[in-house]
Amino acid sequence: MAQINKPTDYFNTVTYTGDGVDDRVIDTGHDTNFVWIKERSGTDPHSLFDIVRGAGERLRTNTDAVEGNIGSKPDFVTGGFNLPTTTSLNGSGATFVSWSWSAGGTASSNTDGSITSTVSANTTSGLSIVSYTGNDTIGATIGHGLGTAPKVVIIKSRSLVRNWMVGHNSLGFGNYLLLNSTAGSASDTGLFNNTAPNSTVVTLGDYTVLNGSGSTYIAYCFAEKKGFSKFGSYTGNGSANGPMVYTGFKPAFVIIKQSSASGQNWFLTDNKRNEFNAVDKLVYAESSNAEVTSGSHPIDFLSNGFKCRGTGAGNNSSGATYIYMAFAENPLVGTNNIPATAR
Repeated sequence: MAQINKPTDYFNTVTYTGDGVDDRVIDTGHDTNFVWIKERSGTDPHSLFDIVRGAGERLRTNTDAVEGNIGSKPDFVTGGFNLPTTTSLNGSGATFVSWSWSAGGTASSNTDGSITSTVSANTTSGLSIVSYTGNDTIGATIGHGLGTAPKVVIIKSRSLVRNWMVGHNSLGFGNYLLLNSTAGSASDTGLFNNTAPNSTVVTLGDYTVLNGSGSTYIAYCFAEKKGFSKFGSYTGNGSANGPMVYTGFKPAFVIIKQSSASGQNWFLTDNKRNEFNAVDKLVYAESSNAEVTSGSHPIDFLSNGFKCRGTGAGNNSSGATYIYMAFAENPLVGTNNIPATAR
């Protein structure tokens, strides 16, 4: 498997201050096909846009609401995305963070599954964006186009008020988490038909949350790629000298959620809001709350992973289990023999 030497060709975090000007372009440094935006300074919602659903079609991780169109922007332009005057995305003087990925550009039809899907897939970076219409059939499948099995699948109904469903390899696909909730993992073998994704398809049950007849859905599928992404779990120790999680790269963006109990947030951390260790500026995927600085939940970004430095239950309670998603700033050592450096 080829290693990605320059992760910013496929993922980047960008912070910006809103100016209220229409058609403002945010330079991400790569051809962006999926962007997740959150206001840091206030309580405007998370906003997710992608090239498959189209310009201005917004979903919000802090609610189970249906998709809503906010106009002709954001849209995707060469090397980034553009913004409207909308306060929740570009309010004058407000601060924002965006996380952006490259997928496969313009979407195409995929007939690998029993349900024909519309897919934008990047086999190099391991991201596919999959749109489909449900058929209420147990064991239905959707093609994802990655050529290797995704380890994380996040699905949201576009047309129904339903939760965000998260399947994660460390939980097994007979279990799930809700991206819009602080609930811990729960067991339900019917959701993904107790079947892990394979190299061509994701398997679904007949639940309306991900496969209701005639309802429309979006799935974000992530496969691990050496030097770029890692999806796994760890066990907390309740110590300021917390567990070190090896990823094989210096992280740029890390998502952490306690899975073994309810009540803890989805932590979103990155290398731009904290340019140096400790990484303690948090926004929560399931909440529209403004960014917080948490002294009890810091982590360090290392050249080869991340390490918990606090004792808070959100990421390091003794004996608790946590799942994570991590994306790279730099590989530990690239095929070009350039090593990642410590922060």
